[in-house]
Amino acid sequence: MLLCIDIGNTNTVLATFAGEKLVHSWRVKTDARSTADELGLLYRGLLAADNVDISGVAACSTVPMALRSLRTMLGRYYPAVPTVILEPGVKTGVQLAIDNPKEVGSDRVANTLAAFTLYGGPSIVVDFGTSTNFDVVSARGEFLGGVLAPGIEISVEALAARAAQLRTVELIRPPRVIGKNTVECLQSGVVYGFAGQVDGIVRGIIGETGPVTAVVATGGLAPVVLDECVTITHHEPMITLIGLRLIFDRNT
Repeated sequence: MLLCIDIGNTNTVLATFAGEKLVHSWRVKTDARSTADELGLLYRGLLAADNVDISGVAACSTVPMALRSLRTMLGRYYPAVPTVILEPGVKTGVQLAIDNPKEVGSDRVANTLAAFTLYGGPSIVVDFGTSTNFDVVSARGEFLGGVLAPGIEISVEALAARAAQLRTVELIRPPRVIGKNTVECLQSGVVYGFAGQVDGIVRGIIGETGPVTAVVATGGLAPVVLDECVTITHHEPMITLIGLRLIFDRNT
């Protein structure tokens, strides 16, 4: 099986594929201080628990320190397994139509390829992670750029840290828009506020690109606001890993 690894700032998502079929998936906390041996124990434990034998690895990371440990771990624990790390020089088929291609996060390249493959273009990927990323895909599958906004969780944490009488709350949909207590007020601001932000930005993008074939939500925090976003047309939580699978196939 192919093991795909997406190392984000907050969480690392892993999945195994048998051909195009996703078989297993896991989500663990990203710790940039983890050593190669600690990663080796973690990954081998996850794979052994589900009796998984891997035949290839595809990975991307937005955390340089974590990527360094991953490289060492793969070389030490899986030296005979073909590995593709998504970085400059790797064949993706995605043209980066922006000012400085070196600035693009590798996860956004994987999202672009997967979105174009699954839904065609033009399309938009909204990735709800540490930041909320909007990736714009052209009709020819190019990455046109996008929007980066503060993520849901870090926004809530920042508000609780700066406002003496506010606190972090469970990120769920409140029973009504008009909150009757502090918790409901905060939850309403998060759910409806971020849904409004997403819809406003998506409409702005469409105003520049014209109609799109799909607006795809992904990322661990997507379910928080998904039901309130009227512009979202698809939800694919594993789109980055699907992109990694496609890139692995192109390079092996």
